[in-house]
Amino acid sequence: MAVFLKIIFFLVSSTLAHTVFSGIFKPRDSSKWPMPPCHIYQPLDPLYEANCPNVTAYVCATNMRTYQNECFFCTEQWEFGSRIKFAKYGKCDE
Repeated sequence: MAVFLKIIFFLVSSTLAHTVFSGIFKPRDSSKWPMPPCHIYQPLDPLYEANCPNVTAYVCATNMRTYQNECFFCTEQWEFGSRIKFAKYGKCDE
């Protein structure tokens, strides 16, 4: 039984260590991420009010405004036209 517990402990700890250290040492290039899929947030009816989820996944636009998530960015872009474009994921640098 003790050997079985040691094996389980080793497997779990090595998996956790790999997960933690791969996130620390692996650089992420956000420029390679796809643009937000705004077509899924566009309403079918112009009078429809969008109900965006309360999820925090920041999106930066070319107007240097940070939106809470893709939905807020896309609905703003839909309302105000092509003046607002996607810049990057994450907060805008101020």
